[in-house]
Amino acid sequence: MSTPSAPAVVGVIGGGRMGAGIAQSFAAAGSSVTVVESGAQAAAAALDRVATGLQRAAERGRLTEPAEQVLGRVGTVDSVDALPAAADLVVEAVPEDAALKARLLASAERAVSVTTVLASNTSSLSVTELASALTHPGRFLGMHFFNPVPASELVEIVVAPDTGDETVRAALAWTHALGKKDVVVKDSPGFASSRLGVALGLEAIRMVEEGVAEPEAIDDAMSLGYKHPMGPLRLTDLVGLDVRLAIAEHLHAMLGERFAPPRLLRDKVARGELGRKSGQGFYSWQ
Repeated sequence: MSTPSAPAVVGVIGGGRMGAGIAQSFAAAGSSVTVVESGAQAAAAALDRVATGLQRAAERGRLTEPAEQVLGRVGTVDSVDALPAAADLVVEAVPEDAALKARLLASAERAVSVTTVLASNTSSLSVTELASALTHPGRFLGMHFFNPVPASELVEIVVAPDTGDETVRAALAWTHALGKKDVVVKDSPGFASSRLGVALGLEAIRMVEEGVAEPEAIDDAMSLGYKHPMGPLRLTDLVGLDVRLAIAEHLHAMLGERFAPPRLLRDKVARGELGRKSGQGFYSWQ
């Protein structure tokens, strides 16, 4: 059985932590990658994130060629309209705003070939609703990468009712070409990973709120007792409390009271305690 190959040309919409990680992963697998970021400063920051990630990967022996050579396959443009028409795959990786994602995906569809696969990195929004913004929803699906993308083993493939079989097969092959494993799920609120992960995280926050235990104790209970690589509160800090709150609010609206965000989570976000990115969450990251 032949080893799957990475797509030759990839577009990534958004060069933040997730987008840069996705770009790095495809470039390291041999793809030519174009990252869409608005403005020279944002584009430079995106490239710097990719360069930093590649340097770390090189230091850990995870690259098969020099980091500078891989970075040479990554470029930036300032508009979705400038995505390469010949792209095999375009992955949208902007914040969890359904209207923003739908608008950018529709623009991307107009910019690329009719054979290009379009994917959203959304962690919780309806892939079916995002597909409704497209003229050809059969070539669209969710490819939910996990943070940090280069080190994470998993890609959650989210299939909407109109997603074509060939689109799914291509996404699976590209996932394997990145050296990652897949889980395939039907489109539903929170998919499999976010739905379970958020449920665990929210209950851990409630336990802190109720004084059951300190964050370190709760995290140790899960990492030592259940062999989770990281406790739910430390993970919440890494994901971002604001991101977790937004996902919880979406799941609360879709699935009911069991996903109601705890007051402690709302209060921390209101105070700007967003986790690692702000320096303070359930832990200090100074």
